[in-house]
Amino acid sequence: MKVLIIGNGGREHAIGWKIRQDNPEVELYFNNGNGGTAQIGTNLSLKTVEDLADFAEKEQIDLTFVGPEDWLMKGVVDTFQERKLSVFGPNKKAALLEGSKEFAKNFMLKYGVKTAKYKTFNNYTEANEYAKNQTYPLVVKADGLAAGKGVVICYDKFEAEKALDEMLNNKIFGEAGNHVVIEEFLEGFETSILSVFNGKDIYPFISAKDHKKIGEGETGLNTGGMGVVAPNPYFTEELEEAFRKDILEPTLKGLLAENLTFAGIIFFGLMITNTGVYLLEYNMRMGDPETQATLPLMQNNFLDVLHNALTGNEITLNWKNQHTVCVVLASGGYPLNYETDFPIKGLDQVTCPYFVAGAYLKDEQLYTSGGRVLNIVGIGDTQEKAREQAYDNITKIHFDYNYCRKDIGEL
Repeated sequence: MKVLIIGNGGREHAIGWKIRQDNPEVELYFNNGNGGTAQIGTNLSLKTVEDLADFAEKEQIDLTFVGPEDWLMKGVVDTFQERKLSVFGPNKKAALLEGSKEFAKNFMLKYGVKTAKYKTFNNYTEANEYAKNQTYPLVVKADGLAAGKGVVICYDKFEAEKALDEMLNNKIFGEAGNHVVIEEFLEGFETSILSVFNGKDIYPFISAKDHKKIGEGETGLNTGGMGVVAPNPYFTEELEEAFRKDILEPTLKGLLAENLTFAGIIFFGLMITNTGVYLLEYNMRMGDPETQATLPLMQNNFLDVLHNALTGNEITLNWKNQHTVCVVLASGGYPLNYETDFPIKGLDQVTCPYFVAGAYLKDEQLYTSGGRVLNIVGIGDTQEKAREQAYDNITKIHFDYNYCRKDIGEL
């Protein structure tokens, strides 16, 4: 069997690793891949949707898995389906639930998905006038895809004015900021829930807790994610029930009513507050680094899960009674300026799963190429043991100016 995975990060390496663990005979291809994926499959450098479809046709690829959101918004799934190629992911219309915050919030409102109050604008003067009369803090979001940087928490009207000016007037996010969403700020803790959709029902993964800030104690700049704990120790059965009732079930109702059906992933970004469970956002692909923390706990053969989703069959997800703590090892200076091309040493001594996020392979040696370089995943019967394994293994790994948070998984 041949599987093509689109994407080049730690998420895609983890997806390939899980598929290969369950099915050692599978041939893996990655577009564009990285140094880690090169060690378990073949990296490609195809530029367009048509190039990918041509490759899948010519090489008789059995399944294509779409990793990142930008390829979904380019319509890769639509093209593959038109050409009768098997592909896992939402079509362009359904991908708008991530690709447009305005579209997503309107969908939530229409189908009664519990979410923060909001209003959308495309005019700076009107948006600024509205923001002046709101309670602070409040949240300003660029409507479109902004590489995870399009959300600003504003603590007073001057910060809101600046954020609106940068998005609507200065176009710092380009077309992604043609519209903005202004919404109420929710106080609480976040939870990530990945799930599989088979076009009929939604099957949630175990919960995860993501750490976005660069500094210990959730301080400093936002990043793509500095670590993840799974399951989330604060996400109780009672909260899970509220999530199903207030978010998952109305989401499913809306997807079916709007004919937004597909075989793919729905990621629920939740905020747990004193007044209940709220949906912050949908992502229509697997989270990074949530994928790296959850897939090692999945007992199912992942290809079977994907096949059942694609054929509309019922899915039963089974999980190990264990915990993972995923710690991101980054380049010093990330998420601002950092240097690359440093050799990575010590990976042959690592005794837990690790996934390459930003490194390339040259003469069988890995070198750093990105801000987030490696994801080290400790696994244990308790969160404490998983944490201990992750940090013990990190001490074995060396590259110049490496940095990680020391508090991922602390209870």
